Amino acid sequence: MNIAILGFGVVGSGVAEVIKNNSDSILKNSNVSLKVTRILDIRDFSGNEYENIITNNFDDILGDDTIDIVVETMGGVKPAFDFVLACLNKGKHVVSSNKELVATKGYELLEAAKKNNVNFLFEASVGGGIPIIRPMSRCLAGNKISEVAGILNGTSNFILTKMIMDGMSFADALKLAQDKGYAEKDPTADVEGLDAMRKICILASLAFGYHVYPDGVYSEGISKITLEDVAFAASYDSVIKLIAMTKKLSDDKALVMVSPRLVKNDSMLSGVNGVFNACLVRGDATGDVLMYGKGAGSLATASAVVGDVIDCASYSEERKFFGWDDKKENYLADYLDCETALYVRATGADKAAIEKAFGSVQYLTRENQGADEIAFVTPVKKEKELRDTLACLNMNVLSIIRTADY
Repeated sequence: MNIAILGFGVVGSGVAEVIKNNSDSILKNSNVSLKVTRILDIRDFSGNEYENIITNNFDDILGDDTIDIVVETMGGVKPAFDFVLACLNKGKHVVSSNKELVATKGYELLEAAKKNNVNFLFEASVGGGIPIIRPMSRCLAGNKISEVAGILNGTSNFILTKMIMDGMSFADALKLAQDKGYAEKDPTADVEGLDAMRKICILASLAFGYHVYPDGVYSEGISKITLEDVAFAASYDSVIKLIAMTKKLSDDKALVMVSPRLVKNDSMLSGVNGVFNACLVRGDATGDVLMYGKGAGSLATASAVVGDVIDCASYSEERKFFGWDDKKENYLADYLDCETALYVRATGADKAAIEKAFGSVQYLTRENQGADEIAFVTPVKKEKELRDTLACLNMNVLSIIRTADY
């Protein structure tokens, strides 16, 4: 079966490498023969082993009826959306690793695939090499999923791990991540939670059946986390992780958000360190199921892409049932109306006033704690109520971080 690749960067070149190196095992295990016959990229690849099949003209792929499956690894929405939609309308199966594309245009592309009786698959868009889309849509299909929570960005997790284990400041850990190639020159999408937010939008859409668009989701990153917060969290038997989560509140309401959280050390998510990712799915029959592994990287992500390609080849004469409905009005809950406990670090606070305002709180400690510094965890209440209470107290709030219950 002939394959075209749109975008010959880190992931696209990895896909070509996996297909070339593992063609024999793919044929043996799945009875599918794959061959890359066209690659789209605007750069010059003179001397590359694939230079004879590289083109800068998309029509060379769209108009080639011998190409059965198109792999999109370009990233971004434009021109990826136009190219993918054109391929689906032309009757070609499409596999994508593009989280931004799926999060913003997934419903439209799934509908186009359905209309043209072809597949649009995107396992690699969320967890890189970690299987999550297929397990949720197939292996856990017998469950009513109530919640999905995960560490879905390796860069932010690497930074937090260095802060927790090595006592590095955020700035030093970020620089190290950039030096190692884990973080971009502009790390905003990673450290401010935007990358994880796009991924949880996809998982929320899949879990609960309505497309969740990124522009309606609250996202908060890790750039304000300090070593003081890390130390106080340790005294709470917790670590700080950037958690992307979605929770079904009712048939008509779901919470979707990204933020740092204090995660207890006995949680499966607390031990996910470095650039590794993990996704926890909470089902009524299975309880908590954790998928863990490399969330990015050329060959890890390419592995997930090629898995989807094999699925498309295996179902070349029919469409796999896969998708969700479009956006539902007033579906996303306001995170301020949802219950949580808050970790608070402040100066100039009066314990008597805190206890009068909140009732029972748990105070935290750290080495070299400032004489005027205080940290505590509030009771579980609606977040708006907790924040309104904090606003009424006469103290200088330095940090507020939510807690996690998984």
